[in-house]
Amino acid sequence: MEERGNKTIICSVFFLDIIEYSKKSVADQISLKERFNAFLATAIRDVPINDRIILDTGDGAAVSFLGEIEDALRAALSMRSSLLSDEGLKQPSLQVRMGVNLGPVRLVRDINGLPNLVGDGINVAQRIMGFASTGQILVSRSYYDAASRLSHDYKGMFHYEGSRTDKHVREHEVYAIGYPGDFTSTQRRFHLKSESKLYRIIAKTRRYWEPLHTWHNKIAIHLRDVFEHSSSNKKALYIGLITLPVLLIVLLVIRLAYFEDESSKAMPKEVEVTALPKEVVHSAVPVASPVLASTSAVITPAPASEAEESKPGEQSETAKQEKQESVKSESQHFKVVESSIAVRANVSLSIKPWGEVYVDGKMVGVSPPLTKLQLSPGEHVIEVRNTTFPVNARLITINPGEKVSVKHKFGN
Repeated sequence: MEERGNKTIICSVFFLDIIEYSKKSVADQISLKERFNAFLATAIRDVPINDRIILDTGDGAAVSFLGEIEDALRAALSMRSSLLSDEGLKQPSLQVRMGVNLGPVRLVRDINGLPNLVGDGINVAQRIMGFASTGQILVSRSYYDAASRLSHDYKGMFHYEGSRTDKHVREHEVYAIGYPGDFTSTQRRFHLKSESKLYRIIAKTRRYWEPLHTWHNKIAIHLRDVFEHSSSNKKALYIGLITLPVLLIVLLVIRLAYFEDESSKAMPKEVEVTALPKEVVHSAVPVASPVLASTSAVITPAPASEAEESKPGEQSETAKQEKQESVKSESQHFKVVESSIAVRANVSLSIKPWGEVYVDGKMVGVSPPLTKLQLSPGEHVIEVRNTTFPVNARLITINPGEKVSVKHKFGN
């Protein structure tokens, strides 16, 4: 590293920052920075210490990779994967934008004597990052030209975003890795979802919920400040006003539970049912279904005169008819159950080289070895994810009993 400090070198620079970091409270800033540092440490843990220099920018970081240029690409993909797994799990939400550049830098020493980098390579990386959206990874033309020639798989990961102009009226051609909607929001993971009524409703709900959540936080902070600056008597009054409704709710729950217990005690106990004599069974009113027979059938013995006049042949004929009707009802019941199972459709999977399979946002397995699914009729969203390539997602409509094939090959 000392030898490199005597001259200008070319390296890849990964620049990233936390969006609206300065607008957060101190507590939120600490929480965001701790999670940010943990994700970044995971992203660069496989890079040797002598091949990287980390600059803390306060609301983000700049990492210079002095070794392989693929290190910046791997770190960016790892960072995006960590942000995706963290989305919606903790508050405040960690929103990061990222930029990668390949350019000239010079190794210097900062005021503390630690290694530092300056030069156009870092400046352009910061400009590229500034053009990115939330959760998006943008790279410069120089980095794209170098990385796309290392492997055919790398070339397929980028798509051209166009030319951007920075505040110094300098033009930059930028390329994106995947799409920001694929990784930053479950409501905008791919374009097909925007056509679904359900996801449009979710998007609208989230749009109204976020201002309400912000308003709620402001009210909570205001009430906390009022409480902290109040006298002891007022604090006791405030605590009483908060505690009283809670106690009333607890008493109401206990009272309802007590009434439920008393009502269960007051209910009559179940009466043990004993077998009926054969004479009564033969003279019972026939029913059409075994379910009805166990719940609503009324058993009335025949008059004594009719029972004496009926012949054994007639009694056996009546019992035979009842048995036939019972068997017919059971067969119809099983046909209904079988038909409800038969309407499920078979979906065959062919994923190369491999991919995590998600159905309607829920992971069902990894293919291969997973090759078949059984889904109910209707619309389903099937996603196939691979840590190296962009998400492949599609909206399919399945008819009852239909066979559907889902094929995808990453790297095309």
